[in-house]
Amino acid sequence: MHTVVVGTSGVTASDVLAVARDGARVELSGEAVAALAAARGIVAALAAKPDPVYGVSTGFGALATRHIGPELRTRLQRNIVRSHAAGMGPRVEREVVRALMFLRLKTVCSGRTGVRPEVAQTMADLLNAGITPVVHEYGSLGCSGDLAPLSHCALTLMGEGEAEGPDGVVRPAAALLAEHGIAPVELVEKEGLALLNGTDGMLGMLIMALADLDRLYKSADITAALSLEALLGTDRVLAPELHAIRPHPGQGDSAANMLAVLDGSALTGHHQDDAPRVQDAYSVRCAPQVAGAGRDTMAHARLVAERELASAVDNPVVLPDGRVESNGNFHGAPVAYVLDFLAIAVADLASIAERRTDRLLDKNRSHGLPPFLADDAGVDSGLMIAQYTQAALVSELKRLAVPASADSIPSSAMQEDHVSMGWSAARKLRTAVDNLTRVLAVELYAATRGIELREGLAPAPASRAVIEAVRKAGVEGPGPDRFLAPDLAAADAFVRDGRLVTAAETVTGPLR
Repeated sequence: MHTVVVGTSGVTASDVLAVARDGARVELSGEAVAALAAARGIVAALAAKPDPVYGVSTGFGALATRHIGPELRTRLQRNIVRSHAAGMGPRVEREVVRALMFLRLKTVCSGRTGVRPEVAQTMADLLNAGITPVVHEYGSLGCSGDLAPLSHCALTLMGEGEAEGPDGVVRPAAALLAEHGIAPVELVEKEGLALLNGTDGMLGMLIMALADLDRLYKSADITAALSLEALLGTDRVLAPELHAIRPHPGQGDSAANMLAVLDGSALTGHHQDDAPRVQDAYSVRCAPQVAGAGRDTMAHARLVAERELASAVDNPVVLPDGRVESNGNFHGAPVAYVLDFLAIAVADLASIAERRTDRLLDKNRSHGLPPFLADDAGVDSGLMIAQYTQAALVSELKRLAVPASADSIPSSAMQEDHVSMGWSAARKLRTAVDNLTRVLAVELYAATRGIELREGLAPAPASRAVIEAVRKAGVEGPGPDRFLAPDLAAADAFVRDGRLVTAAETVTGPLR
């Protein structure tokens, strides 16, 4: 099994995905253990002094003015975890919780938090044992960290609350730890606070969304190319020289992908046949411009994610010169903004895909295809309601595109009076990515049927490879009406697990 070694200088997006999704093992480097011990020594020295230090010998948030004596500090750290583990609503997905735990461990290992090496090792042990704390949908405002989600993880570390075992069964955390020979930790000065104070949940969801969108933007280029073929469109608008004079990188990549898929097609360029037209509709002609803008948005979001991965987010932090300073680095605005920006791009990509699907089904705009791609229109309804489902998904995506980060709600007796709502932005982006997959699946279903109905005209070799693969995957071709939901589910799975991109790339080679 792949092992991810956590040092002091951050981790990569690939590391996060390996741990969150693939169950990779986690090890602490010797450098990280040494940094943990050094930072802990600084915090322990401060704890022994009579002067109050935030998070070490004081209360938290609006209660930071109270000095806490040594005899109460273990109780203080335990209580912050218990009281902050106040999430509600449905359980968060296992991969999100694993990303959350791993990213918190990454920051702990930076040597900037003052957590003891044995606590960090126990965090790694939980991940390696496949123990996943129960974390709930609601409880983070995206400032002072993803507080409630991280608190539920810390609660498991203490042997309290509930967690899911490697068998998928939710049980008391104490029993799960005992079964795997993991001793619960007793938190000391600053450790409870350090385990809660990060943007780890929203960052983990951003990294996973970017991985999924990388596949989906390639998928969208493929389905757009298939729709162009089915509509007898022209590929001249994809010429590299046209995109070179408006040099947005994503636009050029998207056009190149479409051109690669369409190479060798006998369906393109029929504008002067029976129904002359000078130009294709925007949803076809401008596909690279819209998808390309989304790709460039992803590039910016990836840069933000890389910076956040290199960060040590905590309050207070242990600086290299030995100072322990309060700060506001836990504010989630940088991550929240790009999460919302991606949701906008996703909604627009889905919207243009739905417009192409609608065009394929409309006999007045499809250039010779039967109404709704039906076998016997009137007796058969064809894909009429498949497009309704797609339209409903797009409408929902538009609602999900409303930015969460434009909102703020004060908390902690106005001490925490401006928050990012980054966790909420991340949660709705996950839903948006899920729905985009379904939207592209419907376009794939319609476009492949449309191409097959163009009898006597051969599609591009890449298109043919996609059609053959999707038919083998259980998505049936043209014919009389049938129960459509299973076909749509099969098309969704075909897009979701990457088989669409793989099928096209067997002919085109790697797409951009």
